[in-house]
Amino acid sequence: MKMTQTFNQHVVKKRNKSLVLHAIKESFPISRADLANLTGLNKGTVSSLVNELLEEQLILESGPGVSSGGRRPVMLLFNQSAGYSIGIDIGVNYVLAILTDLQGNICNEKLIKVQNPTFEQTLEILFNVIDDLIAAMPQSPYGVVGIGIGVPGTVSRTGEILLAPNLKWKNVDLQSVIEERYNIPVKLKNEANAGAYGEKKFGAGKECNNIVYISGGIGIGVGLILNGKLYKGHNGLSGELGHMTINMDGPVCNCGNKGCWELYASEQALLRMAFEQNISIEEGQELTLETLAQLAEDGDEKTIQLMEKLGEYLVIGIKNIINTFNPEQIIIGNRLVALQTWLADSLKENLARNPFTSQQEGLLIQFSKLEKRSAALGVAAFSAENFLTINLEEN
Repeated sequence: MKMTQTFNQHVVKKRNKSLVLHAIKESFPISRADLANLTGLNKGTVSSLVNELLEEQLILESGPGVSSGGRRPVMLLFNQSAGYSIGIDIGVNYVLAILTDLQGNICNEKLIKVQNPTFEQTLEILFNVIDDLIAAMPQSPYGVVGIGIGVPGTVSRTGEILLAPNLKWKNVDLQSVIEERYNIPVKLKNEANAGAYGEKKFGAGKECNNIVYISGGIGIGVGLILNGKLYKGHNGLSGELGHMTINMDGPVCNCGNKGCWELYASEQALLRMAFEQNISIEEGQELTLETLAQLAEDGDEKTIQLMEKLGEYLVIGIKNIINTFNPEQIIIGNRLVALQTWLADSLKENLARNPFTSQQEGLLIQFSKLEKRSAALGVAAFSAENFLTINLEEN
């Protein structure tokens, strides 16, 4: 009986400590008295837990706050520089790595352009960027507390990459390789799920609870926030809507399916259409998304028409998503954000013409303000939160 009682007391204390830390994290600067009111815990419990958190350097004390009549209270702050988190988004043609503090503020960033690298080449790039970010990191009590990695593919609940068709990876255990090298906890996530989480925490999705995040790069990934929570599906494999069939007689996709949405509405689709249409670019220039965006900016009619065509294909998938989930908000992110100027009107006009989607009252369709950083911020946040949770459990 006594053991059960001790265990229960430990669980309650852990829960209360988490409650206090997250209240400080969300509401600092805050006094001990206000913390007791906010959490509903008594002042003695709050005081004891605050002392522990101060010892662990997860929170700090600052100068006195405003008095409500008596002595001015000492204010408590969350120590966002107690440790740092690394967030990495692996794309087909880029690797983006960021270093954030525990509050998600970006302290350092590295973008490496790549072209269909092998798994071994990607590993080499990852080791280099992680080494660089760690070397340039400010001094802190806990150092790097976690590494989060987003990949464009299906990831099992245990963190194995089951299939990343556009990277040509299958059954790859990237998580263990990184963990063994750095001896730091690694969280591996589907890139679109990570992007949805990043948008909910830091971006355009803060105010909404039913969000569909569309990550448009070489392929298309979709992350779902339903009722305020990231929806992962039964085996954690939800969101592969880039591979819904929109043309049964279409070409074969890297996933093995025919006529997938991402073959028509992604960055690779735009580049293919531009190549087929003989879009003229300057000698020595590469045919890239940025080159096409510049041509459209300069008023090239053919390129603008291609963008509008891409918008029409994008709408086909978006209509299916709207009819299935009836979301409050759709956020388009990743590489396609660079084409917002030409896609926004095309999306609105095409959706307005549809009898189902035009009835969706209050639906917001927005482009990410985090641009290409949604997924990297999302996985960095997962890692920081994992550290705070584990740290509380161990103390």
